[in-house]
Amino acid sequence: MTAVQGLLGVVAIVALCWALSERRRDIPWRPVLIGLALQPILALILLKTPGAPTVFVWLNGAVLAVQEATRAGTSFVFGFVGGGDLPFEEPFPGAAFVLAFQALPLILVVSAITSVLFYWRVLPVIVNGLAWGLRRTMGVGGAVGLSSAANVFVGMVESPLFIRPYIDRMSRAELFMMMTVGMATIAGTVMVLYASFLGGILETPLAHILIASIISAPAALAIALMLVPGDPDEAPTEAKFKLPPPEARNTMEAVLLGTRDGVTLLINVTAMLLVMVALVSLVNQALGLLPMVAGEALTLERVLGWVMAPVMWLIGIPWAEATTAGALMGTKTVLNELLAYAAMAGLPAEALSARSELIMTYALCGFANFGSLGIMLGGLTAMAPERRGDIVSLGGRTIVSGTLATLMTGAVVGLIGG
Repeated sequence: MTAVQGLLGVVAIVALCWALSERRRDIPWRPVLIGLALQPILALILLKTPGAPTVFVWLNGAVLAVQEATRAGTSFVFGFVGGGDLPFEEPFPGAAFVLAFQALPLILVVSAITSVLFYWRVLPVIVNGLAWGLRRTMGVGGAVGLSSAANVFVGMVESPLFIRPYIDRMSRAELFMMMTVGMATIAGTVMVLYASFLGGILETPLAHILIASIISAPAALAIALMLVPGDPDEAPTEAKFKLPPPEARNTMEAVLLGTRDGVTLLINVTAMLLVMVALVSLVNQALGLLPMVAGEALTLERVLGWVMAPVMWLIGIPWAEATTAGALMGTKTVLNELLAYAAMAGLPAEALSARSELIMTYALCGFANFGSLGIMLGGLTAMAPERRGDIVSLGGRTIVSGTLATLMTGAVVGLIGG
């Protein structure tokens, strides 16, 4: 039955995209079908190839090393508040954990490492390879291919910087593809942070987060092509497959620049978490004034769970767990994926089965939420003010397209199994 659910989910997503399409007759079905086929193929290669578990163990070891290195830094700077030795006995396990001083500083360290890897030209080689693959398989222009490949490793505002000179020449459909991929993936700077939340749920969380970002890219392109088809007579916007030269002039400067960028991101993430949790609390307090339902007070999480439960069932979650999964998906869409992952990590052990946890790890892995939409619109309109009208008009749709892409990723992974 679970396989039927997953297949129904994929079919339902495609049917919904067709129904919501701007021009159904102009949908380019060949690249759409190629994109949809690429997703399970990539998932099978990355999840089922002999030797893949060994690579995952290495990646997990790298995550643990980065976490330990970050802990050394936070302990030195913040003492026991940052994870150092406690000067008192901990009343219960986890009582001394402080998110802002122990987990979130991972963003700083990963941002610095990412900056160094770009300076050393390691990540550019990988990005160019992925861009070439997308161009050859799906026929997208060089500009879209390059930004889509970069989105696997950097954020939805940073990746368009690679093709900034071409944005004003991109068609409306190409803009939508670029924006959708940005909403359907996450940045490398937060991958390790999310993996740290999932450490007690999955054996190799970073590997799954990375795979989710990779296999969501072709699905996002396919969904974008269905929702906003391009003009069949319009040539794709090409771009030379050459990333801009690194801003840093040496490795130490790359560390400094990466740390500087990480500070901005850390402040934004911390502030957003504080405000979002406060707003959720206010909403729950207001809902608590209403009559109780089924013996419990209404909360935003319960309402979102009921609304999203049928969707979760369609992507392969058993109905008994669909409300719990729906609450997570609703939290991710209305608030952000970090809060959703934190909520999933805090669920009782029996709330979700191992398979459901795997599906939700992939379904939640994307930036499609209202906060990210504001960040993306601000960044893109600053880069290409002459395209402000197109960018803003397409913005709301990217939450739908990005969410559908990650839901399809969850359904596909549920069919394949981890």
